[in-house]
Amino acid sequence: MRITLKSWLMVAGALVASSWAGPGAADTNHQSVHAGRASVYKNLNPESLEKLSSPTRIKAVTRGNTAPMEIWRVLEHGERVECLSCIPHVAELLMDGHPKTREISAWWLRRRVLGVFGPGQVYAQTVERLNDPSTPTMQRAYAAEALGEFLSHAGVKHVARAAIEDPAPEVRLASVKALVRLNTEGPQRELAEAISDSDEEVRMAALRGAIRVNVFSAPEAVLERIDDSSVRVRTRAVETLGALGARDAVGGLIALLRQDSDPGVRKAAAAALGAIGDRSARPELTEALSDSDSFVRDAARVALRRL
Repeated sequence: MRITLKSWLMVAGALVASSWAGPGAADTNHQSVHAGRASVYKNLNPESLEKLSSPTRIKAVTRGNTAPMEIWRVLEHGERVECLSCIPHVAELLMDGHPKTREISAWWLRRRVLGVFGPGQVYAQTVERLNDPSTPTMQRAYAAEALGEFLSHAGVKHVARAAIEDPAPEVRLASVKALVRLNTEGPQRELAEAISDSDEEVRMAALRGAIRVNVFSAPEAVLERIDDSSVRVRTRAVETLGALGARDAVGGLIALLRQDSDPGVRKAAAAALGAIGDRSARPELTEALSDSDSFVRDAARVALRRL
């Protein structure tokens, strides 16, 4: 649609006229907007419309056995409610057993600079809880999780340390996930070190994180895991190498495609070779068209088309 000079002048004239119409006109316009909105929503139950949560309501849901969805609703609707006295109540929910409750609590708290991020306040208490070895295991894990959800770069060094040093796999797992949430591999590439963790779930989380953080500089740590005793880890490592486009891994991936006993690993190897796009893998991919597993054959067929 073309807008002519005459149309622009008419619009500008209307805006100027409205600006000189005085406060009475502004009130009339404001009223008409609300009247229009009331008309649109007249068939809806008023209780279904979002309302700001009161400080009293925010405090109330932190007590007792409030359902997670109710806590989520109240805190979400109370995003803009200024209530310093609510902060310690919501902070207690960071240790709640339900992950969604912990998540929404950290989300609500991180929007409050005052009362959360100062010395001795919620953020500092969370760091102390993670770093104190006498703190119960799951509380340390929840503290690592909270530091990730706070999205403060200052927390990176704490979760990075815990990701490789904490004796409990639950804490290391939560810390690895926190590093990924903070979009970093850690100041000393702790995410790469966690890929070789003794716990399978930690290794899996670190491998997933390798392709999610903005910068991951240690593909060699992923390559080491293609011989892992866990089929899950081998498969994830192969998929990660494909996503990273790691050409140095082509030889290892070819070996897996030829020899690995698990068809899921062979399928992932074929797909990764296609993603990397190195034509030296063509003979092995062609041979894989005769694999005993149909999914491997399909993956090899797709990979050959990408070379």
